[in-house]
Amino acid sequence: MNMNLLNLLILLSLFTVALVYWIGKRRYAGWFAMLAYAMQLFVLIGLWDKMPIASSFSFTVLDNLIHWEMTGLGWFFAILTVGAALITSMYTAGEWGESQKDMRLQHVSMAVNVLAMLILLSSGDFLSLFIGWELVSWAAFLIMTEHGGKAADAAFRYLIYAMSGAMAIFTGIVLIYLQVGSLEFAAFWEALPQLSSSILWGLVLLFSSGFAIKMGLMPFHLWQADAYAETPGANAAFISAIAARMGLFALILIFFKPFVISHLIGNEYGFLNARSLLIWIAALTAVIPTFIALQQSDARLLLAWHGIGQGGLMLLGIAIATPMGVTGGLLHVFNYAIYQAALFLAVTAVMHRTGTTDLDRLGGLIVKMPLTYIVMLMGIIGLAGLPPINGFVSKWLIYKALLESEMPLLLVAASISTLGTILSVYKLIHNIFLGQLRKEHYEIKEVPWTMSVPMLILAGIAFITGVMPGLALALVDKAQIALGYAPLVHHLGGISLPNGSLNMLLVTGIFFYGVGIGAVIFFLGNRRFITHQWDNYAGGHFLSSDIRYNFTHNFYPGTMRVIGPWFKGSIVKLEQSLVHLAQVLAGAFHSFYRLSYTPLYLLVVTVLALAFLV
Repeated sequence: MNMNLLNLLILLSLFTVALVYWIGKRRYAGWFAMLAYAMQLFVLIGLWDKMPIASSFSFTVLDNLIHWEMTGLGWFFAILTVGAALITSMYTAGEWGESQKDMRLQHVSMAVNVLAMLILLSSGDFLSLFIGWELVSWAAFLIMTEHGGKAADAAFRYLIYAMSGAMAIFTGIVLIYLQVGSLEFAAFWEALPQLSSSILWGLVLLFSSGFAIKMGLMPFHLWQADAYAETPGANAAFISAIAARMGLFALILIFFKPFVISHLIGNEYGFLNARSLLIWIAALTAVIPTFIALQQSDARLLLAWHGIGQGGLMLLGIAIATPMGVTGGLLHVFNYAIYQAALFLAVTAVMHRTGTTDLDRLGGLIVKMPLTYIVMLMGIIGLAGLPPINGFVSKWLIYKALLESEMPLLLVAASISTLGTILSVYKLIHNIFLGQLRKEHYEIKEVPWTMSVPMLILAGIAFITGVMPGLALALVDKAQIALGYAPLVHHLGGISLPNGSLNMLLVTGIFFYGVGIGAVIFFLGNRRFITHQWDNYAGGHFLSSDIRYNFTHNFYPGTMRVIGPWFKGSIVKLEQSLVHLAQVLAGAFHSFYRLSYTPLYLLVVTVLALAFLV
């Protein structure tokens, strides 16, 4: 086997799995894992001008060559995958990891997930895509269940969804083989004009439902928030930031090349075409989970629900299928991975010090954990899509693409999603860091540098790529070219367009100029004095440790009263029925899983599946 950079990358990832299994119980395991991920990242950077690059490993099934090849699209997602693993391993290398009973399983589950994702991201045909997809699904199950408890219960629900999705994807692959006679992506794309409308609709429904489960698109989203929120510690940052985007990668790979999209648009069923179906599902996913997040009283659940909504926004941008929309969607994948990882790590830091992520039991931590506060502040600005953090740039591109594509209703949906995001992220930072410090938290202190430095690195990247988005757009260009879209003309500070450009250096300068003027007025204006947090008066009450100004229960009663009639009606009933069905299936699978002969049954199914293939 020739040793090219793709082979070296996969071998390094395999080596990382073996390494962390071998030294996983040692105190220095996290540092060695970080070094191994840094080596993988170095190899990925070396692939910058060498794509597409094929692995020399391959085999034949049904006279079809099954092979692996990394293109610019897979490389873009791989950079985020390995980068997220690198930051997470650094976070767990110090005090946080030392506070855990056994870090071996956590290190191994992370390394296995990275390996599985790299295999998926370098898929060269439909069968290698399915192999990678199954590896990623089972690796995600491993990372969710490593500590048992509620996370394991949520993971079993995820497994039901994942197995159903895998069957849908496999059925789609079989259908392609029967129609095209090949498992190659190129053969499928070339055969698109000859496929009947019913076959194309069937493929769209099968693949979309299968990959949508991993993304958490509606109506397949019910497993994701609980599973990600209950995943232990820093690993939740990894799976929420990038693991959920593997479904988006697969959808883009199969359906979102320009000539494929043209067939989806032309394939109409009544008033609806296949692209419209995907784009409206994306819009609903961007809106509804955002307002579910608004009702959460647990910080991890709030962020997990936002992860579902942001995935819908990414697909919405890409499904516009214009260079600007695709750029906005892909850039949002990058931006989201950065600020979502920062937010989950900040929440993990708060939990590490206080023992809780319950928003009703926190408050005033800004005086005890100022660095964590800065990280969360920058993270929520990015999540809300406000300047000067990077989330603003990608949302600006998506909104502009919707305007230019004359999709006003979708623009309204995206704007409503942003409004809900702003409301809920304010609740997040307010209830954790603002208001009065609780008596039980008087003695806590900031997390150590091993935890604060990774968070600050992510916050710094979010700020730098917000002020200078050209740095991130250079990565997006690789994926965009691989898909067949012309990259947008951009410079270090933004994007140059004939009908409205964006210069974030100018926007940031104006922003800080305004902040500076406000600071001068504040410090040179009226005299001020500082009082104790309980020597205060608000809402007709003198405040005390029992009467607080920042009441956290029922945080937005007015807003929820307005949207309650429609939100608590058909949507909640639909979700309750889906939850009940998922619980029934999960219970059945859980019972099956504990049977004495389960391995035998699984072996029989595997043999039959292989016999079908061969």
